[in-house]
Amino acid sequence: MTIYNVSEINNYIYNLISADNILQKIMVRGEISNFKLHTSGHCYLTLKDDKSAIKTVVFRRAAQKIKFRPENGMKVIACGNIGVYERDGAYQLYVSQLIPDGVGELNLYYEQLKKKLANEGLFEEIYKKPLPLYPKCIGIITSKTGAVLHDIFHVASLRNPTVKLLLYPVKVQGQGSAEEITAALKFFNKHKLCDVIIMGRGGGSIEDLWSFNDEDVVRTVFKSKIPIVSAVGHETDYTLTDFVSDMRAATPSQAAEFCVPAREEQLQKIELYRTKIYNLVCQQLQYYRERLNNCQQSHVFKQPYKLLDTKYQCIDTLQLKINDICDKYITEKKHSLDILAEKLLLLDPHAALQRGYSMIYKDKQLVNSIKKIKKTEQIQINVSDGFFSATVDEIMEGK
Repeated sequence: MTIYNVSEINNYIYNLISADNILQKIMVRGEISNFKLHTSGHCYLTLKDDKSAIKTVVFRRAAQKIKFRPENGMKVIACGNIGVYERDGAYQLYVSQLIPDGVGELNLYYEQLKKKLANEGLFEEIYKKPLPLYPKCIGIITSKTGAVLHDIFHVASLRNPTVKLLLYPVKVQGQGSAEEITAALKFFNKHKLCDVIIMGRGGGSIEDLWSFNDEDVVRTVFKSKIPIVSAVGHETDYTLTDFVSDMRAATPSQAAEFCVPAREEQLQKIELYRTKIYNLVCQQLQYYRERLNNCQQSHVFKQPYKLLDTKYQCIDTLQLKINDICDKYITEKKHSLDILAEKLLLLDPHAALQRGYSMIYKDKQLVNSIKKIKKTEQIQINVSDGFFSATVDEIMEGK
């Protein structure tokens, strides 16, 4: 009996499986578990049913073609081949295409992207910009050959032919269409050529409308400084641009109605406002006319001097009160001044001289003690009507 090593056995099994045509092109239905996205871009997961499981690998080249994000618990159909990973001696399913089971791939991707953008707040009402009341120019992003352009032009010309319409023609489906739509949005915002933008196309399948679900298109709509009206598909068709735009129109014609104010309606409004203003002015004039008449009939205007007589009498009364208060105040102050004058007079030394007293000075200094003078010193004696000099002959203590 021949003895084989492990590598030879694994290689032999690998060749057996590789030679089986059924295993080289196979579709497997199962539920995703243990999903892992490696930094290399390869995906590793396990497909399982209620009884068994199989290891599964999606290499980067195939993973880049998957439009939805695989998640644990998701039911899928994996297309690929069964092979052997010789290093571990394990067989695996190598996936070339992964399809959601029971729901289309685009539908699943649509729901996943919608949820992602909603969580980021792109659909919040607070970010919606109001449409201008009287736009001068409307930008249009659509195909130059479709019925959308005809509908918008027709409605706009009927409502107000003075509004300028500016077309940026783009492909609305197929390869490169999303990039053209994004470029158109950026062009209008960069050059500020219009007051509002209508973007849209006619109805179709989800594949036909897919450019308006493109993530770059949706984010560019959100960043637009110019208000955007989305008119994509029919009334029952909803794309992600409908949720992120400032207003959704069920049809292109309705979008034109939203953006272009009807000229006749505006003229009617102007006439209505003119009539309201005229009536308000008339009411105000009548009100002030009545007030003027009432004032003219008032006794104040007929006999104004009577009102002045009363005021004059009040002034005279106040003046008498002021005079009385001033007289009383002056009398009180004069009496106080007399009392102070009498006190000052009692304290005046010259008053004492009038009563027979005298004051003695030595060298212009008042002598009020015998200790300040000596015998033979010259002194000056002041009396009521003058002074005279004397010489000290004797000094005696006592009173």
